Amino acid sequence: MSGNYNMSMRKFLKQVGVTSQQAIEDGLRKAGTPAGKSFEAKVVLTIDGLEVEHVVTGLIKDETA
Repeated sequence: MSGNYNMSMRKFLKQVGVTSQQAIEDGLRKAGTPAGKSFEAKVVLTIDGLEVEHVVTGLIKDETA
């Protein structure tokens, strides 16, 4: 793969990261930021025309509890 798509991919991933963090923070605020609770998270990336489906799972938890 050439570097032609590199900057576009970086911009997209930055947008995903920033907006995803904002969505998580909003969800925690609406839930009253429950201390000590953990949440299973999943992100599914699909790219039309490339037949790409990439799944990332993880745990979002209160690290201070």
